[in-house]
Amino acid sequence: MRGKIEALLGAQWGDEGKGRVVDTIASRVDVVARFQGGANAGHTVIAEGEKHVFHLLPSGILFSGKTCIIGNGVVVDPDQLLEELGELQKKHKDRARLIISGAAHVVMPYHKFLDGMEERFRGIGRRIGTTKRGIGPCYVDKISRCGIRVEDLLNEDVLREKLSYNLELKNAILSKVYNEEPLAFGKVFEQAKEWGARLAPFVGDCSLEIEKALQQGKTVLLEGAQGALLDIDHGTYPYVTSSNATIGGGLTGLGIGPSSISNVIGVAKAYCTRVGAGPFPTEAGEETANLLRERGGEYGATTGRPRRCGWLDLVALRYAVRVNGITMLALTKLDVLSGLDKIHVCTSYISDEGKTENFSGSSTFLEKVKPIYEELPGWPEDIGDCRTFESLPKEARMYIEFIEEKVGIPITLIGVGPEREQAIRRGI
Repeated sequence: MRGKIEALLGAQWGDEGKGRVVDTIASRVDVVARFQGGANAGHTVIAEGEKHVFHLLPSGILFSGKTCIIGNGVVVDPDQLLEELGELQKKHKDRARLIISGAAHVVMPYHKFLDGMEERFRGIGRRIGTTKRGIGPCYVDKISRCGIRVEDLLNEDVLREKLSYNLELKNAILSKVYNEEPLAFGKVFEQAKEWGARLAPFVGDCSLEIEKALQQGKTVLLEGAQGALLDIDHGTYPYVTSSNATIGGGLTGLGIGPSSISNVIGVAKAYCTRVGAGPFPTEAGEETANLLRERGGEYGATTGRPRRCGWLDLVALRYAVRVNGITMLALTKLDVLSGLDKIHVCTSYISDEGKTENFSGSSTFLEKVKPIYEELPGWPEDIGDCRTFESLPKEARMYIEFIEEKVGIPITLIGVGPEREQAIRRGI
């Protein structure tokens, strides 16, 4: 019997807790495959009381006997990846088998320099709020067909030719546009060769590996980074990431066909957060935002930046469900709302043009709208020990059922705390 593919995607502006959801369900899958983004993503997993933050490694890496894949759609920062592998080795952690696509592009030192320079050049009013990890410039080179891929690190002649061309161009930009010192070819070349030597044991054909797993009846889980509202095409452009964080990115970022996907799991918080600039219709006032931030530990796993916080936006969530074909939701951090007397939920928008229940990725549109809220009762109880839906307070169950009704799909996993076991499963 042929195996199946499930996809797990962020349904908001990223930081939804995808890492902990992958960790929760990884025990029942055989392969976990990351398909887009780079070290600008940070997935936090707490297992056996120990906190792990992965920027490039798939969250299933903590399960020995599994296979983890970094697909061609990912841009790989070798220093970051090797550091993450080294940390696991230091902790004497058994881990999954790792395969890196030879077609994945490499974040080079000049990408990071250019990322920071470009953000500075935009000025305060036009900054996007990038992590300055070189992600955007690396994807630019990929589309410009001059990028360096992981497989190129393994071939000195190819590496020398590509790097020579790229450094000539990038150094001209660094020195003539940004008045910065050029990068030395020899230093970058030697560093890249060392990366190649250390990554060589992991390099493979990820599309073929997934097909082999399916032929053996295995289950593959696609792990997305960022979230639907940061997708380069369908997100709140230009305040987005540089790749497709929606379901289409899973197909192209791993080399699989759409008919293979049997289930799409969307991950959303019980409220909303956003990092960086850009419109955020349900952003809360200072007092509520600070409360959610401190209770939820809302600081970026990659940069440590405080996240902007607000109420759950069902207009945006319905949009994410539509563009991804999401079939079920995992709702994280429900426990953060415990103790609130009232909980606000955005069900539609209002602007000078009238009321709408439809979301648009246009920043111009989102900057004009105001949220229309429905108010639901809160609950005083700590829900961290709840392990069944029935054990939740009545008001918490009402909140879940309200979201299900408005979005039109079931919530099959509910996070009630940061630990691996603090999750309520409802058929996932």
